[in-house]
Amino acid sequence: MADRIQQLIAFYNDDPQDPFNIYALALEYLKSDLTKAKALFDELLQNHQNYIPTYYHAAKLYQELNEREKAIAVYEKGLEVMKRMQDNKAWRELNSAYQEFIFED
Repeated sequence: MADRIQQLIAFYNDDPQDPFNIYALALEYLKSDLTKAKALFDELLQNHQNYIPTYYHAAKLYQELNEREKAIAVYEKGLEVMKRMQDNKAWRELNSAYQEFIFED
C-alpha cells in the first residue's frame, strides 16, 4: 500500500490541479489515514466542485466521522451539481445513498 500511495503522491505532485490525482489519492488514504483523506476531499469540494465522483465518497467519509451536517451538505451540493450537469445516473446513485443515510439517521 505504501508503494501505491507514493506513486499517487508523485502523480499529485506532477499535476496538483488534476482532480483525478487528488481523488485517487483521497481514495487510497481512506484505507489508512482518514485525516489525509478528508483534507483531500475538502480540497476537491472547494476547488473542483464539478468533479462528480467526489461527492459520494466525501459524504460517506463525513458519515463515518459522525459529521452529520457536513455529510448532508455534501450530499445536497452533489445532487445540485449532478442535476446542473445533467448526470442522471450519478444523481440517482447519490440520491439513493442520501435517502438511505436520512432514513437510517
